[in-house]
Amino acid sequence: MLKERKTTNILLLIIVIPIVFYLLKVLSFIFIPLVFAMFIALLFLPIMRWLSKRNVHKVISIIIVFLLIAGGLAIGIELIKLSSKQILSSNTTFFTEAEVKLNQAAMYLENSFGLVIDRDKSILSQFIKKENIGTTVGFLNKFLTGVLMTVFFVVLLLAESINMHDVLNKVVLKQKRTSLLTYGKIQKEINTFIKVKFLVSFLTGVGTGLACYFFDVSFPIFWGLFAFVINFVQMVGSFIAVLSLSVFAFIELDPTSTLFFFILVISGVQVLFGAILEPIFMGKSFKINVITVLIMLMFWGFLWGIPGLIMAIPITVFLKIIFEQFPSTKQISDLIS
Repeated sequence: MLKERKTTNILLLIIVIPIVFYLLKVLSFIFIPLVFAMFIALLFLPIMRWLSKRNVHKVISIIIVFLLIAGGLAIGIELIKLSSKQILSSNTTFFTEAEVKLNQAAMYLENSFGLVIDRDKSILSQFIKKENIGTTVGFLNKFLTGVLMTVFFVVLLLAESINMHDVLNKVVLKQKRTSLLTYGKIQKEINTFIKVKFLVSFLTGVGTGLACYFFDVSFPIFWGLFAFVINFVQMVGSFIAVLSLSVFAFIELDPTSTLFFFILVISGVQVLFGAILEPIFMGKSFKINVITVLIMLMFWGFLWGIPGLIMAIPITVFLKIIFEQFPSTKQISDLIS
């Protein structure tokens, strides 16, 4: 009887898991804002509690939190404006040089692989076509919808209309004390990850921008912002930042020792902050197997795209802590670690 029940449970699991993944994919327009909102709410819940202890009304507390978020976004927008002005007002010959080198690359591809490229048009202009305008508008519409839904979920979570502790207690753990301790651990770990990731990304952005400035590479503010944002994608982000900036520098700088040292410096910045300081700041409790990181990045990236790449590690930490609470899944948690 026990063996039959075990077999039944395994079969049900085999059926349920693909359905869950399918729903996560199909309903990504709901789940992505919800998960983002959960992480944002977890980050600001300590401030909400601090304000609550000082008898500040919940509505006013939520307004204060959103003002803090709005202030951070305003700083980001101002930096984007500065970066845009720097690009637009620049007298650099980068685009001319890029066109020359791209033409040389196009000639090499034609001669080596037989590819046909329209040589009468600018190579750069072929990347910008009228057909892409509709795609851009659709992306902006999707992005704004996601932002509004995230704001809506954040309000619900901060107002405790959606109480994550109760959900964890009633649906997953079903033990009040265990769920309370687990929820506290999840909040602590996620807060640590977000704070450390933000600090490391900020320092990486500053370091990259300064490297561009000292080596006279154009648009240092833009590249600093790019390194800051892309660094939130674990492991892959650092590689993309170094590769993109190296290609840009190769077009702009002469292939001399200056270019070599510039690539060495920006690689050193990524290694210093991402591979050395970040693990130290995260602590031992946050260690995750490198193979697990890569698998989770591929899985959530496939499921949710760029948002999935950004949220892959926090979701993994969340699952790791949940798996720790059950003897039957503790081995999975150990494997993740």
